[in-house]
Amino acid sequence: MFVARLLAEDANSGTKKAKIDIRPMLGFSDEDKIETIQPHDDALVVTLRIGGYDVKRVLVDQGSGAEIMYPDLFKGLNLRFKDLTAYNSPLVSFDGKTVIPKGQFKLPIQTSPKVIEVDFIMVDAYSLYKAIVAKP
Repeated sequence: MFVARLLAEDANSGTKKAKIDIRPMLGFSDEDKIETIQPHDDALVVTLRIGGYDVKRVLVDQGSGAEIMYPDLFKGLNLRFKDLTAYNSPLVSFDGKTVIPKGQFKLPIQTSPKVIEVDFIMVDAYSLYKAIVAKP
């Protein structure tokens, strides 16, 4: 989905000008709900640019308090265990099991034209996803 803005009048000269400002935006409209059952609780799984690579199967979890990375992505990004800093708090997985993190590290994520640094916690556990990112 793209957002387009039309500026019809130039404030300085009073002349009419057409200018279109197009920015990418992640959003959904009522048309996107067609053929879906509402209310829904489907997972939002996206592709994000993490560490300079397009990473598929990233779960956006509104209830998560941390960004998690799983071994497949950790290895795929050529990260090393010596790059990790200590993270000593245990985590609770979706199935209620306690998981001990291997450590944490920072990586850039691009979700729009803006790039932000995110602290990922690396866990040695199986997941269908490559990573989980929190959405406040």
